[in-house]
Amino acid sequence: MILSLVLCIGYAVLILCYRSFWLQLKEVNISATLAKDDKKPFISIIIPARNEEMNIGPLLTSLCKQTYDQTLFEIIVVDDFSEDKTAVVVKSFSNDNVHYVSLKEMLGELPINSYKKKAIEIGISVAKGALIVTTDADCVADERWIETIADYYVMYSPDMIVMPVIMSKEKSFLQLFQQLDFMSLQGITGGVAAKGFHQMCNGANLAYTKAVFNRVGGFKDIDNIASGDDMLLMQKIAKDKTNKISYLKAKEVIIQTAPVESLSAFLQQRIRWAGKANQYLDKSLFPVLLMVYLFNCMLALLFILGCFDCRQINLICCSTSLSEFLGWLVLIKVLVELFFLYPVATFFGKRIILFFFPLMQPFHVLYTIAAGWLGKFGKYKWKERTVK
Repeated sequence: MILSLVLCIGYAVLILCYRSFWLQLKEVNISATLAKDDKKPFISIIIPARNEEMNIGPLLTSLCKQTYDQTLFEIIVVDDFSEDKTAVVVKSFSNDNVHYVSLKEMLGELPINSYKKKAIEIGISVAKGALIVTTDADCVADERWIETIADYYVMYSPDMIVMPVIMSKEKSFLQLFQQLDFMSLQGITGGVAAKGFHQMCNGANLAYTKAVFNRVGGFKDIDNIASGDDMLLMQKIAKDKTNKISYLKAKEVIIQTAPVESLSAFLQQRIRWAGKANQYLDKSLFPVLLMVYLFNCMLALLFILGCFDCRQINLICCSTSLSEFLGWLVLIKVLVELFFLYPVATFFGKRIILFFFPLMQPFHVLYTIAAGWLGKFGKYKWKERTVK
């Protein structure tokens, strides 16, 4: 029981720290302060795409409607061996900014483990821009997305810019669960990226200079890992303390991404995210992830024991049953997490869905345990490829 209390207190302190970090991160409005004669950068947007015929069209449409000078950016879609009509959809856009690159034509049958990293690498190799922006094919951007990124880059000259992502749908239980879970990850990402506490980011909304990408050797030494084109690269960049990493907290740069449609796809996605944990260069993440995992395992164990053991247990100041003890731990967990999520949900305009948050707790505990275990010891499918 003492271990349970220690894990609960440690977890609560961690979440409260994340809330403090998020609140210290001020929302920026930079366009009003930028001089009109400041030189604007040329930006290359890299989009890896595999079997995205249903998604790539809305993304390209949103990018073609950008308020940024159309002569100052290009859109490079790198087709990752698609077996559908992704290429047809991309080539149907008559906009001169949209360029199609075939990974199959570039690589032939050369076997590799990380196709997405290779797609981004090839995209960067043909890119004309000094600033690279990456997003995913199932995303949609606000019309001021590129303009805001460019203005921020001109003002602060960061080597890497981490930016917010939100899921776009909440029409089913699974989508609502993903929305809440992903939003909490985004709150943590923003806070720790700004404070330098951990290195976290999401490749669906990330920018970095071509110079820093080349300076750290791109994906060299991490190209044997299927995923991690975002966080592993960020950790390589952060290793050199002279590189400047910023978080752009602005509603104009929020990227909307689609949730997965099935429970199986959701678990595969989370297993993929968990599977790269032991590859992180940022070793400060490991004890945090371990504590969170053990805390969730402890909650599940207490629930199982409470179903069979009704005896009273003696704590420091009182006597209680296992079920009551578990109830107090869950209550603390829910209250602390809601306290953290409230300002995050306010920024994303999603406060209304917090009412459903307590109902998600059992599912969150179970998926955390399953994804953490399978991420370490199992295999997962990603874009119709089985990866270990």
